Amino acid sequence: MAMYCDQCQESIHGTGCTARGVCGKDEMTAKLQDVLVYAAVGLGVAAGRQEGGVPPEAGRRISESLFVTVTNTNFDDVAITEEINKTLAMRDRLLAKLSPVPELDVLGWTGSSREEFLRKAESVGLDSYDGNEDLRSLKSLVLYGLKGLAAYTDHASVLGFEDEEIYAFYARGLAALVEEHSADELTALVLETGATAVKAMALLDRANTSTYGNPEITKVNIGVGTNPGILISGHDLRDMEDLLKQTEGTGVDVYTHCEMLPAHYYPAFQKYPHFVGNYGGSWWQQDREFESFNGPILMTTNCIVPVRESYRNRMFTTGMAGYPGLRHIPARPEGGSKDFSALVELARGCKPPVGIETGEIVGGFAHNQVIALADKVVDAVKSGAIRRFVVMAGCDGRHASRKYYTGVAEALPDDTVILTAGCAKYRYNKLQLDDIGGIPRVLDAGQCNDSYSLAVIALKLKEVFGLDDINDLPISFDIAWYEQKAVTVLLALLHLGVKGIRLGPTLPEFLTPNVASVLVEKFGIKGIGTVEGDVEAMMAGA
Repeated sequence: MAMYCDQCQESIHGTGCTARGVCGKDEMTAKLQDVLVYAAVGLGVAAGRQEGGVPPEAGRRISESLFVTVTNTNFDDVAITEEINKTLAMRDRLLAKLSPVPELDVLGWTGSSREEFLRKAESVGLDSYDGNEDLRSLKSLVLYGLKGLAAYTDHASVLGFEDEEIYAFYARGLAALVEEHSADELTALVLETGATAVKAMALLDRANTSTYGNPEITKVNIGVGTNPGILISGHDLRDMEDLLKQTEGTGVDVYTHCEMLPAHYYPAFQKYPHFVGNYGGSWWQQDREFESFNGPILMTTNCIVPVRESYRNRMFTTGMAGYPGLRHIPARPEGGSKDFSALVELARGCKPPVGIETGEIVGGFAHNQVIALADKVVDAVKSGAIRRFVVMAGCDGRHASRKYYTGVAEALPDDTVILTAGCAKYRYNKLQLDDIGGIPRVLDAGQCNDSYSLAVIALKLKEVFGLDDINDLPISFDIAWYEQKAVTVLLALLHLGVKGIRLGPTLPEFLTPNVASVLVEKFGIKGIGTVEGDVEAMMAGA
């Protein structure tokens, strides 16, 4: 088996990583992740054949398995191997309930040697399509969409929210990766992935807001206090809750990093006086930011970059996240909480964080909050005070080409409003862009999964203005992507009928020219150009 990975935007030379990932994973880790995906495919096939539908425990196991393989989530070979064994064990339990399934033997799932299983595992989503690159490309779109979907579904499940239709789609989508299908059939499956993505994001939105309240407009401190602190990064709000409860009254402050910033917008977390603020910026800057923070760091999900020795002994992982040599906080017992006492004890002996900036940033513009301001927004549009909305959601990354998004934010006229979600916001959320009649020119809806809020806002505006087509709104989409959750968001937007999306800083390399041309023809997807040219085109509605 040779490493090949093209699932993120920064893969080497735009042709896939073949020896070591830009993310930092090595060949063995990449192989184990391929095996885990293949094990999940087997579980999906077995679960999809069960009488009564996909068992919830199988849906949860698939979510966790695929989440582990999302870029920058888990680099720990031992932990990944444990996930493989758990997934195979559940697959075998479900297979035992079925009559013999000959095609599973052919695919190397049962009755085959370990070597044959590994050889088959390598080919999932990559080279198993008889040289037909277009089919490979479509299946990759499905697989990567499923990976992002799994992250959102896992977060919802942690809060007790599940959807049997999503789990059923896992089974169909994963099975399709090892079945023969025409290009038309796979294209339909890609769009169904988008439809399921909308369900998953709606489910997670319901889980978050039912549990923690609707996000509210909030000013978030980006400076530091005088107490020692714990820094929490990733996306998991249940981990946020457990940590805040366990640090209450300890003299230890809690700070968010990157995609945990939106935790400040939820009413349930605002009651904690030791929830001090946000520290730093986007995920790829974490090496130097973690170093200066001085206290313990908790990674709850992806976005881990290779860990420096200077803070290795202060960094912990939990959930699906993992990194060799770091301490891992085990899963919470049923009905209980995770035990973060090791972080609290360590924090007490640490210096306070070193300040790297001062001031405040404003967020909390999820759909409920924006719809509450609908009259004000509509009046501003009708009066001409707001001429256009530009959706600049998605991911941030290391490439210098991403300065484009800062440039666009700075170049947009003063009568435009930026709608954002995800870590792409860090390219412009600290710019002084003022407001329009009290409406900030950057409306931050939250994490990447909160792109759902942006879709709800657009659909509500379509209704208010009495339009038949979402594309008739004065809204342009200029989306940045990095990893598989952004692929899921893109497919969701396509399902909702959004056309003319600019996608950058480069188009996904797993799209063949033929598949890309279909997306261009059917949905008007386009790459980014120059700042000046794209701003001019967007303001003209193109």
